Amino acid sequence: MSLNCNEIDIVLEELNLAGTFIQEIVQPSYDTLALYTYRPGEPKTVFISLTPGSCRIHEVRRKIPKNEKPLRFNEILRSRIKGGRITECVQLEKNRIIKIRIKKDSPILVMPPAKEKLAGKKKEISEQEEDEFYLYIRLWSNAGNIFLCSSKNIILDSFYRRPNKNETTGQVLQLPEKNAELSDEEIQKKFPPRTFNEIESGTGSEKPLTYSEKVDIYYSRNIAANSLTALLEQAEKWYNSHHSRQSAALARLEEKKSTFQNAEQWKHQGDLILTNAHLLKNAGSSGFLEVEDYESGKTVCIKINPSKTPQENAWEYYEIYKKQKNGLSQLEQDINHAKKALEELDEKYAKLIQEKNPVKLEQVLRKIQKPRQQEKDDRPGLSYTVKDWTIFVGRDSSENDELLRHYVKGNDMWFHTRDFPGGYVFVKSRTGKTIPLEIMLLAGNLALYHSKGRKNGQADLYYTQVKYLRRAKNGPKGLVLPTNEKNLHIKLDTSILKSLDN
Repeated sequence: MSLNCNEIDIVLEELNLAGTFIQEIVQPSYDTLALYTYRPGEPKTVFISLTPGSCRIHEVRRKIPKNEKPLRFNEILRSRIKGGRITECVQLEKNRIIKIRIKKDSPILVMPPAKEKLAGKKKEISEQEEDEFYLYIRLWSNAGNIFLCSSKNIILDSFYRRPNKNETTGQVLQLPEKNAELSDEEIQKKFPPRTFNEIESGTGSEKPLTYSEKVDIYYSRNIAANSLTALLEQAEKWYNSHHSRQSAALARLEEKKSTFQNAEQWKHQGDLILTNAHLLKNAGSSGFLEVEDYESGKTVCIKINPSKTPQENAWEYYEIYKKQKNGLSQLEQDINHAKKALEELDEKYAKLIQEKNPVKLEQVLRKIQKPRQQEKDDRPGLSYTVKDWTIFVGRDSSENDELLRHYVKGNDMWFHTRDFPGGYVFVKSRTGKTIPLEIMLLAGNLALYHSKGRKNGQADLYYTQVKYLRRAKNGPKGLVLPTNEKNLHIKLDTSILKSLDN
């Protein structure tokens, strides 16, 4: 239940905002706003909520958390009325619309002496002018809104923009007329203010609570409790969704690893084809070769391509063996990353359910519940942080090009294998710091691992700063021509790479 007209009058009388200055404006969520006001010896935080069913205005004695990103209406108010003086704060005709008149002094503009002489004009001081604004706060349960208007009631901006109701910039704000059917006494009887005596009796405080404090406690206990329950349910839904998806991804990796661990069978089948090459002619067009396994002594059936030679058929099995053997180490890294992601998800959810402030919980949920379209805009490739050094790894031409264009700068270091195509590795520079040998070896191992030279186990690399890279004219995406490069010979050390997972 929102505040009625008589309750609003009581709160406004206690606030006594006329003569105060607006020091700061904070919009913690999409339906609340807070004004930090000040009069010598009387700082106050005025909280305004437009939540359907609980529209209200009252003073709070706690700090209001800021939103993680600037919100449109909040920034408009800060640019227009921050530092302004409230000259009037009243409710209009008992209709639950609060009118706040704000005057803000414009700055004094003085021409600097140098410009005055150059222009050949006399120094003039413009007269100090005053800009006047009206802030209308409509506390209607299902149609709450806040309007920033000029002195002629032209809307400069509104909390909620509703074109169908002419509640947009440039429109003249239409204010309802006074209800002539009811007198003030009749309105007082029809909408009696709540006393909230149960709150005062339950506090145990010697000092009696103000009406505004009772309103704050009442809505904090009732509305916030319901809001917190709903947010916790939302957090549980988010956790279950992400946990099931990441668990399924981990299961797929584990299953793939189990198949890769049987890579030796592909090599063995290739050996059997070469050992029984003389029987391939008798296989005909069936596409299968029946041979005796010299290890188990059993007859096995191997799929072949009759149009290819025994060597070509065996080579296909050897290729599968090499891919699975080489991919096994990468799979182990991916599995470790997936397990870490699940642990981080559990830790994040544990923190969410411990949060008791619904405003903060809502902000955190809004941050982590990004649409997939926004998740795709994250930095490409892989990234590591080792001893305060940040390393970016591009795994293909698209990631290499994206990192070069948007995520590295001139003093960052670039690593790449000399004779093999592969990914780019960048080490972000640090002011006044030289890249230590340990980090260079790590970057070199990453460059070798994410290149075609990984099978050789060693390769020559060159490295230079990003500012010495020049794009190849009419070349493929990501191709660069380095200058001032230096050489580095790297032997692949898997222990260095595995240290990244610890």
